[in-house]
Formats: sequence, structure tokens, C-alpha cells
Amino acid sequence: MWLFVFFDLPTLSKKDRRVASRFRKDLLIDGFAMVQYSIYARHCASSESADVHTRRIKSKLPPYGHINLLRITDKQYGNMDNYLGSKRVKLPDSPTQLELF
Repeated sequence: MWLFVFFDLPTLSKKDRRVASRFRKDLLIDGFAMVQYSIYARHCASSESADVHTRRIKSKLPPYGHINLLRITDKQYGNMDNYLGSKRVKLPDSPTQLELF
């Protein structure tokens, strides 16, 4: 199972940027890998594991902004098409390689 976090956080003030940066760092500490600047993903071995990480994220939600959590199965993740420009690329086989992708 994969857990994705999509977010748009305000960055107008210095304090907003600090809060957004802290949220991103907390995701990294919890084992998420950056897919795009405001999209992070983490592989979870089970639904219970995804529940644990969801609770962690909810406990660190910033006071403002828009955050979405999405769970998908390994099969759904494997069906994702990825492109770099017009060239189609294969997703990494291992969740730990996601950062290198």
C-alpha cells in the first residue's frame, strides 16, 4: 500500500515558509520521499501501518493550507504512467529508490 500526501501551504510570510518547511521535514523524517515539490509518498506494509502514518501526519498538520492524503494499492501504483518531458520512464521497483527517481 502507498500513502501519498499532497499539499498547498501558504508561503507569503517568513513564518509561513518556516511552517511549510517544517511540515516537509516531518514527512521526510517519517520516511516519505518527495515525488514532486508538494507531493510525498511512502510505502506502507499494511493498512494498519498506513493508519499509523496518517495519525502522525494529522498530529503535525499546519494551521493553514490544504493537505490531502491518498492511499493506493501496490498494483494501482504500478499502473501509474510517468514521463520526463515526452519520454516515458519506468517507476523504481523499490520504494527506497523513489527519492532517486
